[in-house]
Amino acid sequence: MKTTLELPDSLFREIKATAALNGMKIKDFVAEALMEKLKSTSASPLQKPWMRGFGALADLREETRSIVADIEETFGQIDEEHRS
Repeated sequence: MKTTLELPDSLFREIKATAALNGMKIKDFVAEALMEKLKSTSASPLQKPWMRGFGALADLREETRSIVADIEETFGQIDEEHRS
């Protein structure tokens, strides 16, 4: 799809130079940059900015289990009352 964008001259020059240095066409460089930006923002455009961080710590549960296992292996069993 074709579209028209208005960009500051300095930004366009930087895009053009960077694309050239990477052996890319300007349109491909801009498309890639926009895709990267979309990936880095929230999955849902309707999501409130303050909600973006929720769920970011979900992977820590497995990390915590791994750390506890390493400690138990190295220092012996940890009593349930001392885990918290």
